[in-house]
Amino acid sequence: MGDIDTADLWDLSPVPTLVLSPACRIERVSNGFLDLWKRQREEFVGKDVFNALYAGSLFERFDRIPLTRSIEVAIDTRKVQLCYSACSVDGTSWSARVIPIFKNDKLLALVLGWELVENSLGDAAVDLAHNMLSADETFRLLIQAVKDYAIFLLDTRGYVATWNAGAELLKGYERTDIIGKHFSTFYGEEDLRAGKPERELEICLRDGRAQDEGWRYRKDGSRFWANVVITTVYRNGVHVGFGKVTRDLTERRNAELQLVQAYEESAKLKNDFLANMSHEIRTPLHGMLSACTLLLDTALTPNQRDMADLIAESGQVLLQVINSILDYSKIVSGSVSMSSVPVDIAGIMSSVIRNVQVRLRPEVHLQLDLSPELPKAIKGDPLRFRQIVQNIVDNAVKFTEEGWVSVQTSVVAEDETTCTIQTNVTDTGIGVQVTDATVQNLYKPFIQLEQSINKRFQGTGLGLSIAKSLVELMDGQLGYRPNPTRHGSVFWFTAKFTKIPEKNVEHETSLQLRLKASDEDASSILQRLREIAPRKRILAAEDNLINQKVLVRMLHSFRFSQIDIVGNGAEAVSMLNDSSGMYDLILMDISMPVMDGFEATAKLRASGVKLPIIAMTAYALAGDMEKVLRNGMDDYIVKPMDRNVLLQKLLKWLDTTG
Repeated sequence: MGDIDTADLWDLSPVPTLVLSPACRIERVSNGFLDLWKRQREEFVGKDVFNALYAGSLFERFDRIPLTRSIEVAIDTRKVQLCYSACSVDGTSWSARVIPIFKNDKLLALVLGWELVENSLGDAAVDLAHNMLSADETFRLLIQAVKDYAIFLLDTRGYVATWNAGAELLKGYERTDIIGKHFSTFYGEEDLRAGKPERELEICLRDGRAQDEGWRYRKDGSRFWANVVITTVYRNGVHVGFGKVTRDLTERRNAELQLVQAYEESAKLKNDFLANMSHEIRTPLHGMLSACTLLLDTALTPNQRDMADLIAESGQVLLQVINSILDYSKIVSGSVSMSSVPVDIAGIMSSVIRNVQVRLRPEVHLQLDLSPELPKAIKGDPLRFRQIVQNIVDNAVKFTEEGWVSVQTSVVAEDETTCTIQTNVTDTGIGVQVTDATVQNLYKPFIQLEQSINKRFQGTGLGLSIAKSLVELMDGQLGYRPNPTRHGSVFWFTAKFTKIPEKNVEHETSLQLRLKASDEDASSILQRLREIAPRKRILAAEDNLINQKVLVRMLHSFRFSQIDIVGNGAEAVSMLNDSSGMYDLILMDISMPVMDGFEATAKLRASGVKLPIIAMTAYALAGDMEKVLRNGMDDYIVKPMDRNVLLQKLLKWLDTTG
């Protein structure tokens, strides 16, 4: 080569050429390239090729996409790649041939040789469309005639190359307006800032296809909800552009939004109905059950006591039905939250057994088997665990007319932080005829397996459905199998609990002992309350006259003699503003005329009244109890009021001896 350095050959070449390092920095620039770009060599050498070529261009983010992809493919395949319409100089479109140079599996350099494509961007787009579609004139005419879809081609950098009748109708641009314009014209400012258009092209180059739904804009500025599909277009193995199909889905989206709105309104109406149903049914039921409780405390003949017991039992069944429906509603709406407090498994199991013992038939024996390995210091949701056990044991007792019901609880798995407890409830009842259909129906709401059974065993069919949902919330499973020894069923469930760290065991254990101590039997609580009741004065706000009478008589049975009753929150506020120091506790109904319990409590707290306020509420949906505490009340009792619960609440807030 004489005195000429081989490397100088690149610089002297009249062919527009760039030599890049493996890191895509420009190392050599040919004279032909400088003539093309009308710039100095120093402006290119050492610069990143993408910044050098595209910085400052109108669509810089899109212009660099085709070349970036071609370089990646050339390196991966070690083959020459043609990047069609890689860049434009003074309106002239140029393609780049990317040549990877390897030696012993090591990339030494990349050579970019530039080739002229067309004289102008618009002409290039027209030619792209012509070359791609002229092979099948019928197909071209078909695409042009489609009016329900916008179908058009983009070049490698996203410039519009074709435009059919559907695109003109949908977007409002005539063919002469849009050919040669960039497709990002159709996107809103938010999408442009987020880089959505270029991201779609990058995904399309990588995966061969990109799909999206979102707002797109017409020429007049109006918008429509579009479904967009972009695909890569190749000719003879060379990427030459993108195909784009757009559908107007505005009507479908509006219909979906209307459905969502209708669903939300329906859900609100359902929740409002359940809340009102709960209140309207619980309020008279409270009066009936409370009056029945007081009646049973009086001297009755055996026949009268039997009738009163029947009334009380029927009322409790009705209350259980209401509670089941409300529990199911909470679960379906996803509004059940799980607590994490100390759990006494043995105590809960024993309590459930005592509770169902009174409903047991004389011919049925009930036994409880607790593993000595049951942990003493764990956390979970004791109320939900009890509800699961209660539902399953209630079912076993209800469907067993003779024989036995056995309840077994033990630890089946544990690690350093958790333990899983399994409970098996085995009975000799009517059993389940095992088929795929019956096993699936076991846990469906409002379903009992046979109509003939329904006539003998009444119920909502919600017990197992609620239990299964709660078990799953406790990271457990609920299952069924036939009794292996004789006719009957075995229902089992697992629940996961969190272990209390050893350093906290002593504290938590003492807490459990205090909780057990406070859970005394009703007679002991009644005795303690009767000792302090004569010295205490209570203000009760209750608008229902029947409930007023029942409440006063119940309080009298506890030996309270100083009781003032008002019919709404405004009267309660007035009474307390005049003589708040005279009272020791307030029982506040929530739903009252003139002024409800929430507003009355807010006014009392604002005026400095610090007396304990216990809400009496017939609302029992998710969030109602939290709302009571959030609005300044100290505690709550759900109507119908359980006498023992009222005893405990009154003693809790009135017994200052600790």
